[in-house]
Amino acid sequence: MADSSGRSQGREGGLSIVAADLTVVGELRTEGVVKIDGTVEGNVRAARQVLISKGGYVRGDVITKEAIVGGRVAGSIQASERVEVQDAATVEGDIATQRILVHEGGEVNGNVRMGDPAAAATAGSRSSSTGSERQGRTVAS
Repeated sequence: MADSSGRSQGREGGLSIVAADLTVVGELRTEGVVKIDGTVEGNVRAARQVLISKGGYVRGDVITKEAIVGGRVAGSIQASERVEVQDAATVEGDIATQRILVHEGGEVNGNVRMGDPAAAATAGSRSSSTGSERQGRTVAS
């Protein structure tokens, strides 16, 4: 139930699904979990989790607590807790997270920064990087 301002009243977001035959153009936001079987052309923000299934495609950035990629992402992923890249999945962009699991056959074509994702994302956007400015650790380039 929403109040007059449009905010939910103490309810946690549920599961939202972008079906395989659906294309969403624009930013997608949820307080819960979003499962993407189709295509999203824009940024995806989910408070809890983003699940991109095999055949799912996001052309934009993913911002969430946990991201599980089984399809393709052409953009950066910023997950405050965890990212999983499954076999046959592809990420064309940078990843900032606390923990990462890349299954054999999964592809990450970008920088991976572990530690504080907000600090890592900020540090990654700077043009200069001295040892004292780096936060987190680079896992793969």
